[in-house]
Amino acid sequence: MKLNQYDAATGEFVKTLFEEKDAKYVQPLVPMLFVKNNSSQFIWQSNRDGWNHLYLYDINGNLIKQLTSGHWEVLEVKGFNSKGDQLFYLSTEISPVTKTLFQLDMKKGNKKSITTLPGTHDVRLNSTGTMVIDSFTNTTHPPMIQLEEVKSNKTKTLLQAPNPLADFATGEMKLFTIRNKSNDDIYCRLFRPVGFDSTKKYPVIVYWYGGPNVQMISDTWNGGAKDYWFQYMAERGFIIFTIDPRGSDNRGKEFEQAIFRRQGDPQMEDLMSALTYLQALTYVDQNRMGLFGWSYGGFMTIDFMLNHPGIFKVGVAGGPVTDWRLYEIMYGERYMDTPQENPEGYAATNLVTKVDRLKGKLLLIHGLQDPVVVQQNSVRFVRAAIDKNVQVDYMIYPGHEHNVLGKDRAHLYQKVTDYFTDNLK
Repeated sequence: MKLNQYDAATGEFVKTLFEEKDAKYVQPLVPMLFVKNNSSQFIWQSNRDGWNHLYLYDINGNLIKQLTSGHWEVLEVKGFNSKGDQLFYLSTEISPVTKTLFQLDMKKGNKKSITTLPGTHDVRLNSTGTMVIDSFTNTTHPPMIQLEEVKSNKTKTLLQAPNPLADFATGEMKLFTIRNKSNDDIYCRLFRPVGFDSTKKYPVIVYWYGGPNVQMISDTWNGGAKDYWFQYMAERGFIIFTIDPRGSDNRGKEFEQAIFRRQGDPQMEDLMSALTYLQALTYVDQNRMGLFGWSYGGFMTIDFMLNHPGIFKVGVAGGPVTDWRLYEIMYGERYMDTPQENPEGYAATNLVTKVDRLKGKLLLIHGLQDPVVVQQNSVRFVRAAIDKNVQVDYMIYPGHEHNVLGKDRAHLYQKVTDYFTDNLK
């Protein structure tokens, strides 16, 4: 990665301020941020020390100092105070599944937490750095919005959302960690069925993603699940389980880069560790397990079912990549190198060539106008299944791109619900 300077009037190249290199890949995601009231200095975000942190530079490309450090990630810079010597940022310093606002003295290096309640805070800072609007939630607290004074930490609640599930029977949800074979903490989320009875055996649906720049599990209302389908299925007698395996976001560079040139392998290994945990639970029915994912999670679902056939009786893969040669270069070659440089990696992740390994039921779903994971991915897989006399189910959604949105989303989730219910209950 080269940070270059150009003449704004002519567009002519002036010089390279600095470079970043990595044995695997570099992915700068955040633009440079000029220090307030000081146009000769800027802040740069980088994970060069293994975690995403803040670095202070002058405009000649000289590093003044590293502003933050530690085995945690800076998530977002929110702004400065009026003088420009106090910086505010959100980070995972408390826990990888939380977001906390900190205030940093850029000269002295002192910092303090502004938001004190444990959980997830999405904040807006005023232009002088004196007041914060804080949208807060955690697993036990529905979202609320507070106005907070930075200096005194005095707060005023502006809005408290009611519990939208107060009148419903809900399954117990918990967040926890397990250890994988590499001795990493793997975050998990589990919904127990409504009316849970530990003496009974329950079917299980594992929902996952596993790809870069995405985190499924967080200390938020509903544990990071974006909708209530998980509770809907818990109401119908399912255990719903999710993991954030290696490759997931906000756990440091080594945790993410484990997937380099071998996408899918570390995630499948971590899911096997999770399955060891699940199968040790006396109330889990090992013969009635389903796997579900979308996009990268769709790729992971098929990949696991082909490489570990028979563990899951049912799979649902939405918008799945089945051959990384068909995916966009910016993303695919960052994590896999080119097909010429890494032919073994591309061959290992070409799911079309492994369709005859499938055991169990598999539903593929694709938006007919998907510009992200082109439909060629799932069509080729279906064609190969026909050629190998392997039965799969296929559903398209005309008029939809990579996600099925609007009123048709209800149809999508009814389709998925019926598929798991018919084949696991």
